[in-house]
Amino acid sequence: MLLLLPALASWGKDADLILHNGRIVTVDAGFTVRQAVAVKDGHITAVGEDQAILGAERGPRTRVIDLAGRMVLPGLIDSHLHPCEASLSELRGPLPRLDSYAAIQKFVREQAAVTPKGEWIVVPRTFPTRLLELAMPTREVLDVAGDHPVMFDASYVVVVNTYALKMCGIDRNTPDPPRGVIVKSPDGEPNGILRNAKSLLKGLKSTAGFTVEEKLVALEKMLNMYRAAGLTSIGDGAVTEEELPLYQKLKAANKLPVRVVMTWWVDIARPAEDLIAEIKTTPQAMNSGDDWLKWGAFKVNVDGGMTIGTAYQRQPYGPFGRQLYGQTDPTNRGQLFAPPEKYVEVFRPARDKGWALSAHCQGGGAIDVFLDAMEALNRERPIAPSRSHLIHASFQSTEAIQRAKKLGVLADVQAAWLYLDGPALEKVFAYDGMRYFFPLRSYIDAGVVPAGGSDHMIGYDKNKAVNPYNPFMGLWTAVTRKTARGNVVHPEERITREEALRMYTTWAAYLQFAEKIRGSIEPGKLADMVVIDRDYLTCPEDQIREIQPTMVILESNIADGGTR
Repeated sequence: MLLLLPALASWGKDADLILHNGRIVTVDAGFTVRQAVAVKDGHITAVGEDQAILGAERGPRTRVIDLAGRMVLPGLIDSHLHPCEASLSELRGPLPRLDSYAAIQKFVREQAAVTPKGEWIVVPRTFPTRLLELAMPTREVLDVAGDHPVMFDASYVVVVNTYALKMCGIDRNTPDPPRGVIVKSPDGEPNGILRNAKSLLKGLKSTAGFTVEEKLVALEKMLNMYRAAGLTSIGDGAVTEEELPLYQKLKAANKLPVRVVMTWWVDIARPAEDLIAEIKTTPQAMNSGDDWLKWGAFKVNVDGGMTIGTAYQRQPYGPFGRQLYGQTDPTNRGQLFAPPEKYVEVFRPARDKGWALSAHCQGGGAIDVFLDAMEALNRERPIAPSRSHLIHASFQSTEAIQRAKKLGVLADVQAAWLYLDGPALEKVFAYDGMRYFFPLRSYIDAGVVPAGGSDHMIGYDKNKAVNPYNPFMGLWTAVTRKTARGNVVHPEERITREEALRMYTTWAAYLQFAEKIRGSIEPGKLADMVVIDRDYLTCPEDQIREIQPTMVILESNIADGGTR
C-alpha cells in the first residue's frame, strides 16, 4: 500500500532519499508498520510497501538505502532536559562516579591537591537517594579539605563544610533566607545542609569561567550526543538569558544538530510586580521561531526535589526521610517556593499573552497548588487549549489525575527516577505510598497525555548521567517499571510498548504544539527518523534498554547513531 500526500504528488520519481526493505513504525493513528519511506526536501512524501515506493518515488538522483530488515522509528523527542548545564559538566574532564561518602571524599581530596587554598571545591551534582549510605552528607563528611570551602551540589539543597560556613558567616544566629532553611544539629549549630539557601554562599562561580566560545562548542557537542542517542527534538526545561544567545548563534551558523523547543523560566521568588511587568513587556512569544528553534511553555517552580526532601508533599516524609534527607523536623513536608495565590497572579498575564503554563511540581502538595491555580484561571476562560502541563508530577493521586483530565492539563514525566530513585523512595513512603509514583497507566486510562523526558542535567554518558538521557532506557522503564535493584514497583502502572513509544513521539510533539509536523512517519511531516539495531516491538523486554540507533535522520541529513 502506498500512502502519498496529493499536494506532494508532483515530487514523484524525484525523491532525495528512500529507505526500503525495513519495518517502518509510523506511529500514525493506526500504529501501522510499512516497508519503505521516501523523503524529498526534508519532508516525507510517501510511506508504503517496497515495490510501490521504489516504483513511484525513485529517480536518477535518489539515494536508496536497503535497511536489510532493520526497524525505523519516528525521531524520538525528549520533552525535558538541560543541555547547557550538562554540556559544561565534563568539558574539562570526566566526572567521577559519586555513589558513596568515600567516593565524595576521594574527589574532594583530589581537587584540594590542585585547587588554590581558599577557593571553592564543588562536588558535582548527585543525590542521597543514589548514595550507598542512603543519607544526606553533612559538613563533617566534607571536612577532609580543611583549607578550602567545599560544596556538595544536590540541586535545591547544598551541603557545605565547616570552612565554608565560617567563610560565609553562617552560624547558629544566622536567620533563614526567605523560603530557605539552614539545618541545625541538636546542639543548635549548622550541620552544613542548606535547603533552598544557596544564596547565602559567597564567591561561587556558576559557570567556572567558561568563555562564550567554550559554551558554544560544549552545547553543540552535547546536542550531537543527544542525536546519537536517537533524539531528533528536545525541550530545554529552563532557558536563561545567558543561554538563549548560544542557541541563536548555533542556529545562525546552521550548527543545531537537533530541533530545540525552549522553555521560558522565571524565578517565582522575585517580586510579583517585577515578574508581571516582565511578562507583559517581553518580546518573546509562545511558539515563536521555526522548526529548528522556537519558544515553548512558560515555567515557574512550585517546589524542590523528591531526591533531596524538598518536594512539597501531602504528608510528612517520616522517619526514614529524616535519615535520607538530613531533616530535623518530623512534620516536614518539603518546601513550597511561593504562596499559592502568587502562582495565579503570575500565571494570569502569561496566559493572557498566549503561553502554555507549566511548573516544576514534584510532590503531591505542589501538584495540588498548580492544579488549584489552573482551576482559578479556568473559571475565567478554558485553560485546555493552552496545553498547560505539570512537569515531573512524581507523586500523583487519583483525584489530581482526574482534575488534570477535566482541565485538559498534560504531564511532562521522567522515567529515570523510578529506575534510579525508586528503591530509596520506597523506604521513605513504603510500597503503598509509591502507588501513584510515575503512574503512566492511570494517566493514559484517564485521558491525560504524558510526554516522556529525562531531565538530563549532568554528565555525558547517556546511561550513567544525572539523569540518563537514553530514550530507550525511558521506554524500557515505562514498559517494565523495574528499578536499579531489579524489583518492579506497582506493575499495574505498566504501559504497552506502543503507548511508551507515543510518549516519546506523537504525545511529546503534541505537548510542544508540533504534532502536525513531527512525531510520526507520515506524508507531509518532517523527515525525522531513527534506524535501530533490533525490533523494538518484539525483542525480549529487557533488551529495550539496550537498543542502539544505527542511523539518525533529520530532513535527509543522515548521522550515525552512537553507543555512548
